[in-house]
Amino acid sequence: MSNPAQGDGTVQNPWKLKTPPGTSDYQMWRDEAADPPAIVCQVGTTRLGYQLRAIDDLHAMLRAHGDWMPLGGSDEQKPAPDGSVEAWARSADNPVGGWYGLKKGLRGRFGVYMPPLMEALALAEVEHNPRNNRMRAI
Repeated sequence: MSNPAQGDGTVQNPWKLKTPPGTSDYQMWRDEAADPPAIVCQVGTTRLGYQLRAIDDLHAMLRAHGDWMPLGGSDEQKPAPDGSVEAWARSADNPVGGWYGLKKGLRGRFGVYMPPLMEALALAEVEHNPRNNRMRAI
């Protein structure tokens, strides 16, 4: 695992992570008091949020998938590649029936920011190539 957890996932001690290619640093933490409970993602001055249940839902989907899956991270305004983690996180067929992202305009990039967290939590294996990375459940 090349992205071990640093921090404990609280706002006071967030997880310190790097994007799959290792080119950008960001932080994430749980906000269980939010409605719905959230994972907050701080990237520079930009703050994104995803439903907290995405951790368990993504892990379950990857286990059922049983093989490597492309990340496909893209902004909300761009289409997600078919069969990717990003496409699943937007699909009407996922457990929340649509977007895991919480802030309109910033709901995308799930396939960029969630996989390193899943790896840090020892729930998934993530590739760290310059482009076209994949992940699978552990």
